[in-house]
Formats: sequence, structure tokens, C-alpha cells
Amino acid sequence: MARWWDALLGRTEPVKPDLDALFALPSAAVTLQAATGLEPNGIGSVCFRPAEGGAFSALERDVVELLAAGGGPPVEEVKDSYGYTWLVVRRDPAALGDLVTDLHAVNSSLEAAGFGPSLLCSLVTFTSPQGRLALVYLYKRGAFYPFAPLSGQRRDNSLELQVRGALDGELRIEPDLGRWFPLWGAPGL
Repeated sequence: MARWWDALLGRTEPVKPDLDALFALPSAAVTLQAATGLEPNGIGSVCFRPAEGGAFSALERDVVELLAAGGGPPVEEVKDSYGYTWLVVRRDPAALGDLVTDLHAVNSSLEAAGFGPSLLCSLVTFTSPQGRLALVYLYKRGAFYPFAPLSGQRRDNSLELQVRGALDGELRIEPDLGRWFPLWGAPGL
């Protein structure tokens, strides 16, 4: 009965995050390269709002150590001007699957410890001679969107729409363009 009232009043259930959707990125990258010439540059990051307390600090430290133990370069921790923390992971550009696995591990660790509501997004970056792009995964929406920054805090909207069209069916793309938030100054982008 409650669902009927929700439908009648226009209320919808929030989309559940699906962290396994990140594992679709390597095959989507092949499509993206064929359609646009953009290639992975080996940089990805997870953005979250840090929680107060020792438990969160210990978890964050454990996640950084876990990723560093994987044999890659150290994980970089960047705090932005909005109070968010970015864990930046760098891997060989040809090893996108390894990068995605690392990003999934960060997200899953935070979620399993009860800090899922602190997660904002994850991004994987791509470059070509014509520009750069991030595929952004919005945790709370369970969907991706493309962000293509240009100099002077402008966006390459045509590239973003081209990427949306190319990846339709491979990734769940956020349908509401108003939620395609610019990530000016995001680490690795």
C-alpha cells in the first residue's frame, strides 16, 4: 500500500549504489577509445567526506596501506577546498582493470564499515590529443556521467554528450544532466 501512495505522490525510492558497476569500465574504455580516441591515463580517485573519530582514521589508513601493498605507487591523499578527501590511485594506463579493482576496494571498504553515506564519487580519467575526460561514478545515484573540463572552468559539452551516446548500454549513465556536476580541480584530472 505504501508503494502505491509513493507512486501516486511522485515519490521514488533512491537508487541503490552498485559498486560492481565499476567493473564495466575496462570494456567501456575500449568503446570510448574507438568512438572518441580517449584512452585511460592510469589515474583514478575516490572522493568522500571524512568522518570524525579514530575508527574512520584507522580504516582510511588501512585502505591506503592495502593499496600500497599491491605493488603500485603510493596512494596520494588530497583534501579539497570543500572539505572532501580524495584518495588518488595511479596505475599503468594499460592496467585499467587493476585501477578499477583498487577503486572498488576503497569504496567497498568504506561501505562495509558503515561509511557508505560519506562516499561522494569515484572517477577514472582519460586523455587524448584533443582533451581530457573523467568518467564519474556517483555513489548515491548508482550511475556514471562524463565530465570534460576545458581551461577557464568551461566544459566540453559536445564531448560529454558524445561520450554519453557512445557508452549508452555499456554503463548506467545518469539521465538527469543537472546532476552532471563539474569537478573543477579534481585530483588526477
